[in-house]
Amino acid sequence: MNMLRPSVNQLITKNESSYSLVIGVAKRARGIADELVAEQKILEEKPVKTAIRELAAGKYRIIERNDSSR
Repeated sequence: MNMLRPSVNQLITKNESSYSLVIGVAKRARGIADELVAEQKILEEKPVKTAIRELAAGKYRIIERNDSSR
């Protein structure tokens, strides 16, 4: 089984939870997949892997929303 690098611990900042990391990466991966479909491009690597690499490279960041109405 291949493990994705970097590890979860390397991606999470001190103010983020692992839950927000998973949700943020999943949303970005869905966006990547949607872009590929819209442009009719072939998937060269899995969108989740691309999203993790982009997060590690600082191309996007995860912002947690503090919603007091929950």
